[in-house]
Amino acid sequence: MKKLAIILLGNVFLSGCFVKSPESSIGKVSGKSPSEWSATKYAKSGVDTNWVSRFDDRKLDLLVSEALKSNYDMRIAAERVRRAGEAARVSSAASSPQMFFSSDSNRRKNIFVGFPFQGSQISEVHGVDMRIDWEPDIWGAARAGKSAALAEWQAGGQDYRAARASLAAQVCKAWFALAEGNQQVALAKEALLIRKKTETSVRERFERDLREQGGSASQLRLAQTDVASAKADLSANQGAVETARRQLEVLVGRYPAGKLTGKVRLPDISATPPAGMPSELLLRRPDIIAAERRYSATAKRIKEAKLTLFPSFKLTGSSGTTTDSLRKIISSDFGVWSYGANVSYALLTGGRVYSEIRVRKSNQREALASLQKTVLNAFGEVEQALASERWLSRRESEMREALKLARDASRSAENDYRDGNGDVLTLFTAQTRRIQLESQYVSLSRLRLTNRIDLHLALGGGFKTISPNKARP
Repeated sequence: MKKLAIILLGNVFLSGCFVKSPESSIGKVSGKSPSEWSATKYAKSGVDTNWVSRFDDRKLDLLVSEALKSNYDMRIAAERVRRAGEAARVSSAASSPQMFFSSDSNRRKNIFVGFPFQGSQISEVHGVDMRIDWEPDIWGAARAGKSAALAEWQAGGQDYRAARASLAAQVCKAWFALAEGNQQVALAKEALLIRKKTETSVRERFERDLREQGGSASQLRLAQTDVASAKADLSANQGAVETARRQLEVLVGRYPAGKLTGKVRLPDISATPPAGMPSELLLRRPDIIAAERRYSATAKRIKEAKLTLFPSFKLTGSSGTTTDSLRKIISSDFGVWSYGANVSYALLTGGRVYSEIRVRKSNQREALASLQKTVLNAFGEVEQALASERWLSRRESEMREALKLARDASRSAENDYRDGNGDVLTLFTAQTRRIQLESQYVSLSRLRLTNRIDLHLALGGGFKTISPNKARP
């Protein structure tokens, strides 16, 4: 019995060593990879993974780290990975030898009533038993199932990686939204001061009754309207900042008290990035790797279902003692043992096995389509982000020039009006245009940062930039 146990336990160790994850099936889609990205001329630069630090913001780095530790979605995702790992272990344990220990003790009294005998009899039965059951994996069905479970576990790990990257991106976007909000509040306060200053100038002319120089009641009402609108814009921007604070606090796992402070200005953004070779994307993006692992697992699941058509073997063995005295329960003189073997073969199953095989083949086709779709979407996200990067950069450059002109026009209109050479409507128009462009430029800056984050996600990590470009108006 001891030798049998040693052999069976050794088989557990050996079978565990020989089970491995399925080979990669990324070749099914790698042939569709373009040689370079169509949206950019940079195609062969290196890549890195420390993409959050590219924004050169220590507080942002700390917030991302805090979110990855405290965010409840991350805790949920982590538990799902743990469950997948335990499911893989359960699959592995099912084909391993099972050892059971049992003991029982029974005391029984029989009472006899009637002629010619009357009385009672007490009997005792005590026993212990050690049993081992094992269904050896002769055909490899269990190994196929273990391999599939391992691939599914790996897919879950990649899902967890994708969730972490997505959370980091959400924190970055929320952080930049807060920075933009702070900057918009500062611009709104500046706009309110400009409007109040203009209202004072118009009021002074109106009170002096210099109608021939533009001092009319309608102009004063327009100036007062601009002041009221500027106050409303300031309140709206302050409300947006409060919302951004609370959203960011929820993301990092804090109570949304609205106490988190952000930077006053948006950070500078680096030059147009190289993006690496498209084929690298297939080996970096966690969602692609997860889809590939699930597709590879389906082949093992099909093999597992097919092998159930083969005969199954089961070995059993037990050893123990049975005695009428508890003191003799460990005595070998009362030992009992047994061993046996069982062979079973499914002759009629009502088509269940073949239907299961067809179901798993359908799952394989679905998994392949899902993998191909994931790869195509990934390529599309990179191309879109690269194209947006180029056009947003051009748009920012053009708006920077427009903002410079608007500032000059606003200053000239103010000087002309103060000197009595300009009309108030030109002043109102120039100031309004400048204020709008100031706000739009800040929003465009955050849009570029958001697109850069999307590019990081699309590439499955970071990239090495060529040269910094910190131009600002």
